[in-house]
Amino acid sequence: MRLCYGPSRTFLLMGVLLFGAATSLAQTGTTQSPSTPGQAIPGTQGVSSFAGSVPGKALPGVMPISLRDAIDRGLKQNLGLLLSNADIRGARGQRWEQLSALLPHITVAPYADVSQINLKELGITINFPGLNLPSVVGPFSYFDARVNVAQSVFDWKSINASHAASQRLKSTEYTYKDARDLVVLAVGYTYLQAIADEARIQTAEAQVATAQALYNQASDQVTAGTSPAIDGLRAKVELQTRQQQLIQARNAFAIQKLTVARVIGLAPGQEFDLTDKSPYQPFEGITVDDALKRAYASRSDYKAALSETRAAEFSRKAAVAGYFPSLSFNADYGAGGQHPSTASQVFDVRGTLTIPIFQGGSVHGEVLQADARLQQSRERLENLRAQIDSDVRTALLNLQSSAELVDVARSNIALAEETLVQSRDRFSAGVADTVEVVQSQELLASAHEQYISSLYSYNFAKISLARALGVAEEAVKEYFKGK
Repeated sequence: MRLCYGPSRTFLLMGVLLFGAATSLAQTGTTQSPSTPGQAIPGTQGVSSFAGSVPGKALPGVMPISLRDAIDRGLKQNLGLLLSNADIRGARGQRWEQLSALLPHITVAPYADVSQINLKELGITINFPGLNLPSVVGPFSYFDARVNVAQSVFDWKSINASHAASQRLKSTEYTYKDARDLVVLAVGYTYLQAIADEARIQTAEAQVATAQALYNQASDQVTAGTSPAIDGLRAKVELQTRQQQLIQARNAFAIQKLTVARVIGLAPGQEFDLTDKSPYQPFEGITVDDALKRAYASRSDYKAALSETRAAEFSRKAAVAGYFPSLSFNADYGAGGQHPSTASQVFDVRGTLTIPIFQGGSVHGEVLQADARLQQSRERLENLRAQIDSDVRTALLNLQSSAELVDVARSNIALAEETLVQSRDRFSAGVADTVEVVQSQELLASAHEQYISSLYSYNFAKISLARALGVAEEAVKEYFKGK
């Protein structure tokens, strides 16, 4: 049976064909990974250092890497974490600098001196009648060897500056712990994107196979005269469109693997396989109130902000202390004389009370600057508290909606597959053309893409929730127990 088409029918079919091609290109665009090497990771405040690493040594063969393996490697090699660890050493050095003002300073500076002086050089002239005094005096010698001790007895400024440095050290240590959570988030993001891209390759391969079968069937029917030539052309366009999607999907996956390698610190060129394939595990619900309580108690960045605010408070006290007196103690003990062999015991002990009277407004300037920094710290703390609330609520909403989307997407795949089977049967029976089959293929491709995207969103929402709660490193082991 040969099907005949009028002009209006032909234009309608061409419109459907163009729409299908446009839809395919749009779906192809979704296979592009949103993360490229060097790009900032979502949730890391745009800090690009978490997208980099210090590469390890290359290993022979192909390395199998699970999500937990990737996280463990990231916690050792990720650049953001290594830089944060270096910040701790820097903060410790600053604390010792401030603490040194409160600790005793002990020095030994022995010296021996032989001098000869020309009095005329100094402008001294001695004239007595009948006496001829020399203008050169010397040589004569000195010797002194003492142990010097300097100790601050009371300096309120140095005391508060030391407390401020201790709080900054705590803040840096909390920041390092928070950086570990950010590494988990960064590794989870790139790893889940990679397995999503890998799943898109498998879907694209299945779509190519289906399109190839449709093209073969349409070609046979065109050759047999039971279908018009446009059915064969339409099937050929669909096949090549799916082949384009497969090429782009493979390229996107290869690029995303480079991103994973950069984040977790694999050696350049290291071959590896991702062993976790789109894991799905139901999540036990948690109430918003419980989640917020846990977040405020566990978030290391919140604790770091609290310590930074306390440091700013101590810094202000240190600035105000510039108006206060200070008391110091100095002493030295040793031997002194004209020659070491004739040296005798010498010592000096003194206490000094320093009372500032007028310092040109410098203390007032320091207080103003300390006030500004303290106000900024408090405002950042309140902003972070609100941000934690938003992070927790957003993660819970995303987790709930993405779980529902996974269920719907699974159902859509089954329906789309059944629709494609029926469309191909109708085409084989001659009661439908390739337009219906192509549309069914588009529906199936869209259903698979929605499932992959929703599954990625679900798993990333779990990692985001773990990060929002401040327990990412521990929670990931609980949320992703198997493959």
